[in-house]
Amino acid sequence: MDNVLKSSNLSFRRGNPAKLRRGERGQSLVELAVSLTVILLLLAGAVDFSIAYFSFAAMQDAAQEGALYGSINPLDEDGIITRVRSASSNPVDLTDDGLVDVVVTVPVDACEGDELTVNVTYDYPISMPFIGAIIGSQQITLNASVTDTILQPTCP
Repeated sequence: MDNVLKSSNLSFRRGNPAKLRRGERGQSLVELAVSLTVILLLLAGAVDFSIAYFSFAAMQDAAQEGALYGSINPLDEDGIITRVRSASSNPVDLTDDGLVDVVVTVPVDACEGDELTVNVTYDYPISMPFIGAIIGSQQITLNASVTDTILQPTCP
């Protein structure tokens, strides 16, 4: 009865508390390493997709800027594209022709009341290494499109 205490019908063994704590510390360290890795990957993914959304918002604003200019000058397609490309340089560098595609669709007669469309497309590179295996690509194609009404010239 040296290591066993009896209380009614239950038996309790006295163990070495330092030995139990040492094993629990190792288990806690493994749990921390696994959970911290997962949490940091989720956090990095959230940051990456937040930057992608911020880039999309900048592209949408640039497309709106071009559509606004085009509603007054619908026949100046080069001016519309220049206005879009000069609207943002951060987080998306719209001046880079190789990365950003700007397409302006204007009706043939371009009269007051017609609609003009500005599309801006950008392949956003994902920095998370494992996301590409999940979605099949290391890029997300962002596409911002704005349609605006042409305000002038008045056609006969």
